[in-house]
Amino acid sequence: MKENVFDVLMYLFENYMEDEVEILPDSDVVRTELLAAGFEQIEVNKAFDWLESLGFQGAIKPTVTPAFRIFCAEEIAKLDLECRGFIMFLEQSGILNACNRELVIDRVMALGNEEISIEKLKWIVLMVLLSQPDEEIAFSRMEDIVYGLVPIYLH
Repeated sequence: MKENVFDVLMYLFENYMEDEVEILPDSDVVRTELLAAGFEQIEVNKAFDWLESLGFQGAIKPTVTPAFRIFCAEEIAKLDLECRGFIMFLEQSGILNACNRELVIDRVMALGNEEISIEKLKWIVLMVLLSQPDEEIAFSRMEDIVYGLVPIYLH
């Protein structure tokens, strides 16, 4: 039995989001399919809430001058040093902008007690970029990283 929200999100991404399906099925049909696949109702509901929250994020006004990000204690507890460094790497390499960085961190924190590995973080970034308009290039670059098509060097 599949037990966490991230597994539901991955299932949705692989079956519905990634292929740019022209006609998306009704959410009730998708929920029924997820339940039939063995996901728990509560995890399915949390995953749909997580995805719906991507659309409700208020516009974050980008800064004009260079800025830096200080992680709060809760974020540090959720994102280990490798994950925090990876987020900064993505921003410095132009894959994430400040607004999308904040959205990624928000979506990580929204996963509650879910443990976040670097691999899970990569998928979260990919899902966030897919949900944002005009981020096709960033999505494509991130997709190459997720699927290991380009080497990543963190210095």
